Parts: sequence; structure tokens; C-alpha cells
Amino acid sequence: MQGALLVAGTTSDAGKSALVAGICRWLYRRGVSVAPFKAQNMSNNSVVTTDGGEIGRAQAMQAHACGLAPSVTFNPVLLKPGSDRSSQVVVLGRADGTVSARSYYDRKAALLEVVTDTLRDLRARYDVVICEGAGSPAEINLRGTDIANMGLAQAADLPVVVVGDIDRGGVLAHLFGTVAVLDAADQARIAGFVVNKFRGDPSLLAPGLDQLRALTGRPTLGVVPWADGLWLDAEDSLSAVADGVLGRPAPPHGSQWLRVAVVRLPRISNATDAEALACEPGVAVRYVTEPSRLLDADLVVLPGSKATVSDLAWLRRTGLADAVTAHARAGRPVLGICGGYQMLGRAIADPHGVEGGSAVGLGLLDLDVEFDAAKHLGNPTGTAWGEPVSGYEIHHGRVTRSGDPQLVEGEGSEAGAVLGTHWHGLLENDGFRRLLLARVAERAGRDGFAAAPDTSFAAARAAQLDLLGDLVEAHLDTCALAHVINHGAAPELPVVTSGLAVSQG
Repeated sequence: MQGALLVAGTTSDAGKSALVAGICRWLYRRGVSVAPFKAQNMSNNSVVTTDGGEIGRAQAMQAHACGLAPSVTFNPVLLKPGSDRSSQVVVLGRADGTVSARSYYDRKAALLEVVTDTLRDLRARYDVVICEGAGSPAEINLRGTDIANMGLAQAADLPVVVVGDIDRGGVLAHLFGTVAVLDAADQARIAGFVVNKFRGDPSLLAPGLDQLRALTGRPTLGVVPWADGLWLDAEDSLSAVADGVLGRPAPPHGSQWLRVAVVRLPRISNATDAEALACEPGVAVRYVTEPSRLLDADLVVLPGSKATVSDLAWLRRTGLADAVTAHARAGRPVLGICGGYQMLGRAIADPHGVEGGSAVGLGLLDLDVEFDAAKHLGNPTGTAWGEPVSGYEIHHGRVTRSGDPQLVEGEGSEAGAVLGTHWHGLLENDGFRRLLLARVAERAGRDGFAAAPDTSFAAARAAQLDLLGDLVEAHLDTCALAHVINHGAAPELPVVTSGLAVSQG
């Protein structure tokens, strides 16, 4: 097999990331040399690659589906929103300034060259490259400077499959309309559709798909059913939350549950840190945005933030700062990660204007932090509580003074029930996570809670990737999909202007 494919979506969170990962996993299991690619991602969920750069977490997950280590080439442009109007630009893994929505347009031409050069290199090194679009190609107001959807498809000669989320409702209109608003040249690249998150009787959907083909001339390559097990490494950290609970927690290994409250900061980053806790039987993890939700929590987690100072001010405005402080003063555990760790200290200094001002911390850790102009990236290893641990670091803040014992050898803080670390991914270390849960249960007086001895976060992630591959293999026309990858969209596909025009034509 030789070729490439772009998976576009009718909307954000239509299932592009999961479908790309599933196709990659299906090809990888067939022995195909395959790599993922997302030209431009906008996300504060990121990882540090083995080549020392920063990419979106979804592309790291897709790399694992291909049996590859994450690389900056899989996501050459990453936008990390720091406010509603500005984002940090990360190019080939390194921070390269801050842009507004309007000023970013001025950089698009140069970034398109970066993107196409990177994709060309990947296609030379792998038999197949599966690309993921961004948002929706139906955002025609952005088409002139697009580098991630049809702009990329035209520049790199890619066929396109459009995926729509039927659980949102209106999927047939979304699929039809996505094609209809494109110009003729872009429409010629749309090879077919995939319907995602279907629940119900497929025979009831079939007539609609037949009509969609009659209207557009394009087939639906598959209908992927709803799958409860897909929630790890979600691009949108809240997309996998049902009834306020993250994931699908299994019954407790002992007789009692532990309750974890993760504060949903406005500019939360790497919220996926909490997913390892949610994999544990008997651990209910909830995102919270108001103080009363902390009252029955056994552990409070302050996660990372792309805007630590403004999110700290939000904590105070909402009353959550007082609630977190009261929780800690009562001897109940609090864990701060990266930006959340910095908030727990005494002072945050910003001499270079990285976040536009300094701040007084919550004072729960004897810690001072200063923002450096340069971002620190790393993949550290060490020991915590006698357990070997690893993680990754993405932060501007550095500790200038700490009077507390270290949580990890050479890093972090531990002051009684209050813990902090700059390391993302620390909770993915199974041994450390079990020790943390045991300490939380002891302080909460939950003698009936017992951490399961065999939970493996790495195995849970691998099982999800295999589930994605299984869904592609079982529910997509993989022969037709392979033909599109190898040969592109069918020639002389009709140009869609309106349902009436096509049906009469």
C-alpha cells in the first residue's frame, strides 16, 4: 500500500482524531509502514516528543497507534490558546511567538511551506500517511489561508474522507452541506463519508445514506458504532465526561470508593493527567467548577494551565481558592500539577511579561516561582516514594526557592497532604499512583478502599488503540478505503450545488 489520506470533519470533535488513530492502528496491524500527521492543531493538551519538541497529545496517541514514538514531524504547527484572543505558536516543536486570530493570517503562507515540506518528508519515509484536518473544511471564511483542511489537500494532492458525528443530530445535512459549500476543485477531492458514534438499527439509517450518495455521488465508507471505551487521550478533555464523571470507572477493588475532584480551570492544559486516576477501579474522577463540589472530595487536583496567573485569579473569584485552601488545612490531600503546582506556592514572579503580571499564590507550599522567557521542555526520569517514575515537562515557570521536601528526587514538593510537581504524566506510573491512592484513602479514613494491584495505564491505552483498530476493520469498507489511499478520489465526481439541482440532474 502506498499513499495518503486526509480525514476531515463536519465539526470539531466529530471523531477525526479517533478515526485517524483507528485507521493507523488497522494499517499498522497489517504490517504497513504508517505515520500520522496533523498540519495545524489548536490544543493545550500536548506532550514532549523524544526529539525534544512539543506536539498535540492526539498526535502522540496516533503515533502510538502506528507503533512509533511521538515526533515533531507529526504536528508541525501547534496553537496553544492563552486567552480568547491570543495563542502561542509552536512550530516544529518549539515556541515561536504569540499571535492574535487576525495576525496569525500573516504567518500562514510561510507555515504552509513548513507543513507541506514536513508532509513530503514523511511520505518519503513511510508507505502511508494518515492526515487529520482541523475544525471543519466548511469554514469557507478561512479557506483562503487554510493550511490544515482543503488548503493542505490541494497543496499535497490528498484525497479526503469526511466524518460526521451522528450523536449530535443532523449528520446527513452536515455531510451534504460540507461538500456543497466547497468550490468545485475542493469537492473533487472528497472521496466519501464516515458516520461516527451511531446507536440504533443500521437498517433505519441505510436509506438516508443511499439518498446522500444520490445527492453527492459519494459513498459512505462506514458507520462506526458508539463505543463506551473510547475516552483516553481525548482532544477535548471534557468530551469524555458523562454525568460529571471522567471515563467509565469500574467497581472498587475493595468495599469503598475514592472521590477525586479535578478543578476545571478556564485555560486548563494537559487535563489528561487525570485519566490515569480514572482508570483505577473504585476511583470516581470529576471535573469541578464551583466550591461545593470539593466538599466530599478525598483528593483535589489542580491541573496544568496555559494561563496560570489569570486562572489563579479565577480561582479566587469563584471561591474555589478558599475551598482548596480549606480542604488542605483540614489535612485532606491536594495535588498540583505544573501550573496548578505553581498556584500552590507563595509567589509567582513574571519579570519578562510572559503572562502579563505577577501574583500571590495560595501559600499551601513554601515555594517561589519565576516565569522564564524560554519554555522548558523535557522527558525526565527519577524516583518518588521509592518507585521509579518518568514524565514530561512543559512550562515557563521555574522554582527559585523551595522550603519543602521534594516529591520526586530532584523535583516537586511535599508538605504533609499537599503535593506538587511540574511533571505531567507522573500519575501514569502505576506503582506511584497506587501509593498515592493508598495515602489518599488513609487520610480520608476510607479503610475499605484498596488500590487494584494490576491496573496498567499503558495496557489501558494500548487496549483503546486496539479497539479503534477493531472498529475500523469491522465497520468500514476497508477495501474501498485502501483504494482511496492508494489511488485518490474517484474521477469526475459530481459538483454539488443543492439537493434539488443534483436530484434533478
